[in-house]
Amino acid sequence: MKSGTRALGIAESYPGSARASTDDSSEHSFSTDATSTSDDSRDSAPKSILCGAVVRANGVVDGLEYGTCTVGGDDATDAIVSLYDSLGREDVRYVLVSGIAPAWFNLVDIGRLASELDRPVLSVSFEESEGLESALAEQFSGDALSRRLDIYRGAPPRRAVEVNGERLFVRAAGCDDEEATKVVRAFTPTGGRPEPLRVARMAARAARRFVGN
Repeated sequence: MKSGTRALGIAESYPGSARASTDDSSEHSFSTDATSTSDDSRDSAPKSILCGAVVRANGVVDGLEYGTCTVGGDDATDAIVSLYDSLGREDVRYVLVSGIAPAWFNLVDIGRLASELDRPVLSVSFEESEGLESALAEQFSGDALSRRLDIYRGAPPRRAVEVNGERLFVRAAGCDDEEATKVVRAFTPTGGRPEPLRVARMAARAARRFVGN
């Protein structure tokens, strides 16, 4: 892969408590009654800070942008689209998203994201998981549960990828598995976290600490 190829990494940070074991790289869970996602509850719910980091394949950071999505809501996909549009970077070739269920089960529709951005989208997670369906059923009901299950069941399959002696888990939309593996490896010079996601994660955390969320 050419050294100037750019990928956009999307990661988030929000104040939470004990971590849930899910198909999600977020480091926090959130304790609340999230069975309803009405407009009123969405407006009053806490926000997770999203960061988008543009990184070249040679490791050079080439841009940052911020956004927010609702903790326990269902606006993560739209928030990522908005963040991408705000960047105005047509030179971004790939989009990497940390996990599939950021901000306490605010599921990202990977397929829709790839279609709307017209770019391959890779959801990358970092832990073994038995899946999210039981966790979703414990925390949501009615339409809130149905919406999440539809997105989750429609997501591309999760596949293990070995990188620098570590195992990542990748869902890919807009490209095949072979290309997805090449992208993840090309953007992971050391360790087991692709550089666009590592930078975005650090920047999101710093932003949250700065604003005091």
